Amino acid sequence: MKHIERFNASLKDEGRYRLLIDAVTDYAIYMLDPDGFVSSWNSGAKRFKGYEEAEILGQHFSRFYTEEDRKSGLPERALKTAATEGRFEGEGWRVRKDGERFWSHFVIDPIRSPNGELLGFAKVTQDLTERKLAQESLKRSEEQFRILVQGVSDYALYMLDPSGVITNWNLGAQRIKGYLPEEVIGQHYSLFFSEEDREKGEPQRALETAVREGRFENQGWRIRKDGSRFWANVVIDVIRNERGELLGFAKITRDITDAVAAQRALDDAREALFQSQKMESIGRLTGGIAHDFNNLLMVVLGSLEIVRRRTKDDPKIIMLLDNAIKGAQRGVSLTQRMLAFARRQELKLETVDVTTLIRGMSELLQGSLGPTITVETRFPRVLKPVMADANQLELALLNLAVNSRDAMPEGGRILISAREEQVISNKDPLKPGSYIALSLTDDGEGMDETILARAAEPFFTTKGIGKGTGLGLPMAQGLAEQSGGRLFVKSKKGSGTTVELWLPVADAPELPAKITKPRPSPPTAINSLTVLVVDDDPLVLLSAVAMLEDLGHTVFYAESGARALEIISQDNTIDLVITDQAMPHMTGIQLADAIKAQWPTLPVLLATGFAEQMEIPVSWPRLSKPFNQEVLSLAVLEALTAL
Repeated sequence: MKHIERFNASLKDEGRYRLLIDAVTDYAIYMLDPDGFVSSWNSGAKRFKGYEEAEILGQHFSRFYTEEDRKSGLPERALKTAATEGRFEGEGWRVRKDGERFWSHFVIDPIRSPNGELLGFAKVTQDLTERKLAQESLKRSEEQFRILVQGVSDYALYMLDPSGVITNWNLGAQRIKGYLPEEVIGQHYSLFFSEEDREKGEPQRALETAVREGRFENQGWRIRKDGSRFWANVVIDVIRNERGELLGFAKITRDITDAVAAQRALDDAREALFQSQKMESIGRLTGGIAHDFNNLLMVVLGSLEIVRRRTKDDPKIIMLLDNAIKGAQRGVSLTQRMLAFARRQELKLETVDVTTLIRGMSELLQGSLGPTITVETRFPRVLKPVMADANQLELALLNLAVNSRDAMPEGGRILISAREEQVISNKDPLKPGSYIALSLTDDGEGMDETILARAAEPFFTTKGIGKGTGLGLPMAQGLAEQSGGRLFVKSKKGSGTTVELWLPVADAPELPAKITKPRPSPPTAINSLTVLVVDDDPLVLLSAVAMLEDLGHTVFYAESGARALEIISQDNTIDLVITDQAMPHMTGIQLADAIKAQWPTLPVLLATGFAEQMEIPVSWPRLSKPFNQEVLSLAVLEALTAL
């Protein structure tokens, strides 16, 4: 009775297990006999293999394998392995009833009797197709990403382990840094840093910053395999797993050497443009001030000289007048420097023999510099002449020599030399052609880079208050550029200074000579004339009138060109017209043209101190401002004899 109860209970348990197995739908669970034929079939097997139980019972399980696997004998090997080793497990492609493939994970366990006899096999199969497809998609994506990374040649892309050791290497890293993958993988990335950066701990600091902040970005010098440096933009990103554990670093390096150099060149060009515009603005301002100051000085000088001649009794008053005249003359010299800097002085370009000019002013130089300064000259045996204004060139050389003297308070030597230079490239600051480089070299204190950069700025001086105008170098620079040349200054602190004045060689045709008609020799004195003076500045106008009247002439005056034409048309006794050039509405030249058209024999003397107004024909007599009574008298004589 108990045996029957146990048997019934066993049948009852077996039914429960069958129900349990048949209820599983996510796994194919079925039995095979010792030869591999299907002997049981659950609903899970039916769901993803597609066979009804009646269709598959008694069929060999190899029909679930692909044709390739059956040909290779994989089903038989699987059963043999399970029988001999107690288990067979793996993954692979299997085939559904409709021929569709699916990726499965399978386990085959042998079933044996208590005495060890093989009764069959228990087979469990799981459909992992979606996971397999996802893995393959991820693998393809990773492969595509790897190909992408490896194909990037403009960026060095590589990874570091948590300690900074390189774990992979792309083509861009190889191109930029010069190392092959096998040469650098396994090396610490500090290999690319300069020695000074390694000593300062920059590699470790970069990694620590990336760990702390999640990212590190910087620019700096890096070293290639061949030892050359390049300027790099560097980004280091932290790589962590889903638990936040540090896996390593992703490092991106870009060579921006050319970009930085281009930006610096652009910045330099902008700075040069800014400096040029600044100097041009200062030049315009300086030229305008000097022009107006010239007019004022002419008024002061003319008036003082007239008063000086008429004051003969009081020695103290005469002394004061002489001092005032000297002060005004110093002002004239200053305005000439300002106009030279602004390139608005009137230059009388002519062929100048530099060697003769400097030897001719040797006594002037030595007398101006004092006994503690030795002046030496060194010229080639043959030196071509230059195109320059001889008087302005002498003044520039004297100013430069005085600057050198002031740089040698204990005395020293000034060497004046010259050589011929050729400019070929159009990119050079100077136009292509031949130049004479006239240089002054001293043994003085020299200038550091900061002072040298400002040396040619107007009004900049290191001589102290009242000891320099700051116009010596700017005046020489203005003269050089207005003459078609250039000024160069070379200096080093403690090693003296060399100033080079480059002037064009006089191999061009001579400037047109003044056109004159044959006349008898000019008289040494002038009879009383009727003169018309034209100027828009009332102070200058009255000063000129006073100087002419003091010379014994009858003077009319007009404050505009239009008024001057009215006076001439009303009075035919006028012998000479003296007109300012820079006037509103009608310039001096326009007035002169109008006079020549109606009264061709009436001489016109043009007064100007403004170089940019120098469209005056060379053949026309002119009067440079500021002028005194003596200069005015000579100019009047020249104007009368120029007809």
